[in-house]
Order: sequence, then structure tokens, then C-alpha cells
Amino acid sequence: MGKLFGRKKRYSEEEYEDEELLEDEELEEDDDDETEEDDDEIEEDESEDDEDEIEDDEDESEDDDEEEDDEEWDEEDRRAYRHRRRIRNQIIVYAVVFVFMAVVIGGCVFAGRSIISVARQKRLAEEQLQLAEEQQRLQEEQEAHDVVIDAPEPVEEEPEEDYLGEIVTAYISEMPIEDKVAGLFIVQPEVITGVSTVTQAGDGTREALDKCAIGGLIYFKKNIKDKEQITEMLSNTFSMSKYPIFLAVDEEGGSVSRVVESGIDVEQVGDMAAIGQTGDAAQAYEAGMTIGTYLRELGFNLDFAPVADLADVETGELGDRVFGSDAQAVSDMVSNMVGGIEGAGVSSCLKHFPGIGDVEGDTHSGRVETTKTLEEMRNYELLPFKAGIDAGADLVMVSHITASAVDEEAVPSSLSRVIVTDVLRNELGFQGVIITDALDMGAITEYYTSEQAAVMAIEAGVDMLLMPEDFNAAYDAVLAAVQDGTISEERINESLERIYRLKCAEKLE
Repeated sequence: MGKLFGRKKRYSEEEYEDEELLEDEELEEDDDDETEEDDDEIEEDESEDDEDEIEDDEDESEDDDEEEDDEEWDEEDRRAYRHRRRIRNQIIVYAVVFVFMAVVIGGCVFAGRSIISVARQKRLAEEQLQLAEEQQRLQEEQEAHDVVIDAPEPVEEEPEEDYLGEIVTAYISEMPIEDKVAGLFIVQPEVITGVSTVTQAGDGTREALDKCAIGGLIYFKKNIKDKEQITEMLSNTFSMSKYPIFLAVDEEGGSVSRVVESGIDVEQVGDMAAIGQTGDAAQAYEAGMTIGTYLRELGFNLDFAPVADLADVETGELGDRVFGSDAQAVSDMVSNMVGGIEGAGVSSCLKHFPGIGDVEGDTHSGRVETTKTLEEMRNYELLPFKAGIDAGADLVMVSHITASAVDEEAVPSSLSRVIVTDVLRNELGFQGVIITDALDMGAITEYYTSEQAAVMAIEAGVDMLLMPEDFNAAYDAVLAAVQDGTISEERINESLERIYRLKCAEKLE
């Protein structure tokens, strides 16, 4: 042991400095990548290795009988040992770096997976929320269908401005009651002028219109001489009237065509029976357009056509004035003819409501009666009138036929409130002008005075009175009925409003 310690001391004293020099030289040869910490570890390892080597030397000395001494520890062996130790240390460093990198990479992978997992969970939560909301919405919709909810009270919309109504009101509000009543009549020009045959409109016409603000004038063959004459007369009459005025004529086509009968050069239209036999409703439209066009050019603004009665052409009282007896076919003809006349700018008038074609007798001569019920009329006679109303007819003429099964009072239809108001106005929904057939016909004059007929017609709901037998008596009777309250002024105003809506419509074009 003393030898061992003596060798150790000798090594420490004599060679330690040389060993440090050698280590320094070897450290300079090492890579620059080694850190000071590695050097410290190497030195510590070297101390430990020295002790191991000393112990190994002691063993070897004992085994080999101490054949080797301290000087046999040559420099080459020490270098080899230190080289192995350096490699080992480098391996340890690389292993540490590798482990560190593995930890870092593993941490990144773990963090990435965590982030992806969180994102997936968040997306799944959002999808579940959307699904829950959609289910809630569907449930609410189902409940809304199942639950009866009271409808909200309708909100009254402000009506659009009625310019035509304003014009009409302006006329009516300024009228004295005398003019209002006169405006309900259409008469021949001779009635107000006192002239036997009127063919021109001069001072006499002007004075007559100033005195009596008649609602309209109707002209016949005797009043028409030629185009220039009738055009000038109608133009002057229209301009002389202090209120808009109807200038009317019976121009049905065929046998009842006052203008054509006069001989002036206009395009002639055949009778309605011939058109009806073709089955082509377009021909009825062309007929209406042709008639309406030449009437408009001459100055007429109201045509008492078309005939909407149903009748057998061969045996009926109206002959070739009707389209035929097939309700549907005649309805098509009537609606198309209305479209033609109105399309030309002339007011059309359906006649003779509720239908006189399928009866025996002539109301011009006396009383004519039908025993048909209202239900039977709905299924037959009324159909063409309904078609014409839907097509836009401005007026409907009520005949003097007595419908005893419809109105138990058995008065002529023109004087019947049931026929005029209940059926035509309310059931068929006609809101235009209702006018009587000529009140100078036998079906009226033989049973009623002009005064009675005029008042009864207004009370029934009629708007205009056509050609009473005694105009002055009829006018005075209606005026007196208004003044004594038998007929209210509001009732007269209702008719005037419908009349002036037609007359003033052109002012908006």
C-alpha cells in the first residue's frame, strides 16, 4: 500500500503537469462544439478514471508481482483511454440532445393533437347546437300549424285618390235640384226644342239646354241627313250643354241601324242572326268595333246595343235582331260585341233585361208577361246579360216585360224593385247605369201615367228614364217627389254619380 501511495504521489507530482499539458493540447484538437460544461464533466471523469486505473494497477501489480512500475504507464495508452472517454462523452451529449429533441417533437405532436381535438370538439358542439336550434324551429312551426290563432284585425288601407270621383263630385255639388232631376232623362231633341224635326243645333237648342239640363238626347233616322250635318249638329249640341251630355242612337246592326238607314256613307254591319249562325264570336267583336268606330267619328257617345235576348230567330218577336237561342253561344257573342263597341270609345247598353226574346207579344203595343221563375231565368235568360256585364257594358236597359213569378206585384220589370235592384244590381252585381226602355211604349202608357211611371222607376232603382210619353209631366213628378221627401236627394245623387262617372271618364284619358 505504501508503494501504491508512493506511486500515486509520484505520478501526481512528476507527471500531473505533463498530463495537464497533454489534456490541454487534446482539448484544442477537439471540436468547437464542446461546451465548458462538457470539459468539466471530462475532468471529473478523468479523476474517477485515474482512481480506477490506480486500483487496476494495484491488481495488476499484485497479479504480476508488481512487474510493472509507474513508468510503464506510457503516454500512448493514456491517449487511447482519453480518446475512448471523449467518444463516450460525445455519445452521451448526442444522446441527451436526441432525447431533448424527441421530447420537444413529442410535445409538439401532443400539443397539435390537443389543438385538433379541441377544434373537433368545438365544431361538434356547434353542429349539435345548430341541430338543436333546427329541431326547435321545426317544433315551433308544427305548433303554429296546430294552434288556431285569431286573425289580426284588418288594417284599413288609405284609398287611392279618386280623381274621377272628384270631378263627378264637383259637378253634382254645384247642381241645383232642378238640374239634377233633368239629368236623369234622355229624350228626343224635339221634346226640349219644340221643333218638329231637329237637324241642326242653333240658338233654339242652346236656349232649350240652358232651360233644361237634360241628361241625354236620342236621335233617329229623321235627324240624320249626311255626315257633315250630323257631325256638326252633335258637336254643337255637346258644346252648348252646360253639363256633359249623352248623345245616343239605336245602332244594333242589321234592321235596326238608324245611321245606316239614313243613307249616309258608313260601313254597314249585317244583322246579328247572321253573325250568330257563323258561331264565330270574333265576328261579333268586329261588328261592335265597326259600329262603335263610325258612331264615335260622327259624335255619338252612347249606343243602345247589343241585344242580349235569347230567341229563336225564325219564330221570335225580335227576329234577326238576336244572335240566337243557345245561351252559351249568345253569351260569347254579346260579350265580344260589347268589347268592340266599348273599345271604340262608345258606351254600350245591353237590352232588354231580363229578356223578352222568348215570350209572345210586343211591349210596344201592350202588356207582355213571362211566367218563368227566377231560377229558370238564372239558367237561361240572364246568362248573356251576365256575360255582357262582365265584359264591361256601361249601361243595361230594363224592359217592360212583367215577370209575375219573380215579382208578386206583377209590375213591368222597369218599375220593379225586385228586378232592378234585387236581381240586376245586387245578384248580378251591375254597378253601371240602369236605364228604362222607352216609357212611351204601350206596356207603360196603357197602365200608368207619365208621372207614375217616372217616380216608380226611380224608386225601383233605375238611374235614367228614356223617352217618357209626357216629359214635362214626368220631370215635374220626380222633382216634386224629391222636394216632398218621397224620393231623397241622396237617392238622386247616387244615380247622378254613376251617370257622371261614364260621362266624365274621357276627361282622364
